[in-house]
Amino acid sequence: MHWFSANVRARSPLRLGLGGGGTDLAIYSDVHGGVVLNATIDRYAYAHLTKNRRGDIHFKADDLAAQESLPCSLDFDIREGLCLHRAVYRHMMLEYNGGRAEPVTITTTIDVPAGSGLGASSALTVALIEAFRHAMQLPLGPYDVASLAYDIERRQLGLMGGKQDQYAAAFGGFNFIEFLKDGAGVIVNPLRLRSDYLNEFESSLVICFSGQSRESADIIRQQVGGLQELNDATVAAMHEIKDHAHRMKVDLLAGDIRKTAEVLRNSWLSKKRTASSVSNSTVERLLDVAMESGAWAGKVSGAGGGGFIMLLVDPERRYGLIRNLNEHGGQASSVKLTFDGAEAWSVRA
Repeated sequence: MHWFSANVRARSPLRLGLGGGGTDLAIYSDVHGGVVLNATIDRYAYAHLTKNRRGDIHFKADDLAAQESLPCSLDFDIREGLCLHRAVYRHMMLEYNGGRAEPVTITTTIDVPAGSGLGASSALTVALIEAFRHAMQLPLGPYDVASLAYDIERRQLGLMGGKQDQYAAAFGGFNFIEFLKDGAGVIVNPLRLRSDYLNEFESSLVICFSGQSRESADIIRQQVGGLQELNDATVAAMHEIKDHAHRMKVDLLAGDIRKTAEVLRNSWLSKKRTASSVSNSTVERLLDVAMESGAWAGKVSGAGGGGFIMLLVDPERRYGLIRNLNEHGGQASSVKLTFDGAEAWSVRA
């Protein structure tokens, strides 16, 4: 293989959806314009790209205990097997390698379970693209990488979802992201918080895995259905969610974490009105435990239905909140914010 001489590794960060989630769905943002406030955390999707000396194409997802080998050809269905691996590989070979297949091994892992609500699948797509970008020395910036990841997931593979995850993973950091009407573009605005405000927010933050992974496509299908039918309740809830993202940005920039928590709580109530399966008994039970343990507010990150719950609490009560959630079947921990997007580097073979 002539386009790289070393093993390549890449990683991209996962994200917490703080506000505006759902307004990045094209069926909403193309008509009304969407905004999302999110922050990347110290959980990652990883991709490792190496030469395959056996002469075939080998894909591995170690966290899923899944792997497959294909002949060194582009004549395969990208919607079967490890579809993200297949689709990214095939696109890069068609667009940037003259349509020639190359024998490679692509190994991936993600720090959280599938269906986490942290944008893991899109972060993985971004990491895969970033690995090829580095290996092939392609002139792709973060907007290009995010846009390509969106195209591969939503258009080529037909996977349900919005646009925020790809841009969060490519750029990293605390961002207020605008999705312009008529698909006119995406603008990533870094939220530049004072360091003491940022420290207070991070010290107030708890994440808790509910123990249930969820299939976001079913929830998104309900939301899209409500928007397609111009369901008044769904559209009104989406408008509220967008307004909450604007208000949360103002409160965070002012360093008011308590007001931020109030907006978070209201945003969760609005989110539950967009689809009946956004919440469930496990999520509600853990949220009840959290509120009884002193949490100010909480909501599910991502589409809902399970995955990770994010909570805000007085930092002096954070340890007790984590302990109580874990005693009641949750998997809770503190979390650190990160400010770098997708990264790739070479290592000696």
